[in-house]
Amino acid sequence: MSMMHVNTTVNGDEVEFLCDSRETLLDALRDRLGQMGAKEGCGTGDCGACSVTLDGRLVCSCLVLAAEAEGRQVGTVEGMAEDGGTLHPLQRKFIEHAALQCGICTPGILVAAKALLEQNPDPSETEIRYWLAGNLCRCTGYDKIVRAVLDAAAEMREDA
Repeated sequence: MSMMHVNTTVNGDEVEFLCDSRETLLDALRDRLGQMGAKEGCGTGDCGACSVTLDGRLVCSCLVLAAEAEGRQVGTVEGMAEDGGTLHPLQRKFIEHAALQCGICTPGILVAAKALLEQNPDPSETEIRYWLAGNLCRCTGYDKIVRAVLDAAAEMREDA
């Protein structure tokens, strides 16, 4: 087993950890850094429950080696709330629209939706559905999720 030393930034905080060379970013986030938001649903990049951003790009953290985070920026659902605990508009709208149930998929969907709105602050319903197609949810259906993203996008545009 080969151990590696990794220096990275997670949600704006510089961190360092030791990991096995074969360890996934998902496992390092959860087991080494206490970032429990990303979940392992499938382990094969098919469900989106482990979605995070890596240098602003949406990735499935179960498919990224922890060592690949060296010198890079990682964003997780824990980094969405503002300082002082104020929820991100997406988080608030998910609550208001009851767009979550069991919570397994929710962190990944929130991270994916945030990445979408950073690229496209005024997405259509079709664009949202296309963007979130890699995030599977077995509880809510998708209508409430899409409505929450549309509502958050509108609010964020007004506040900009």
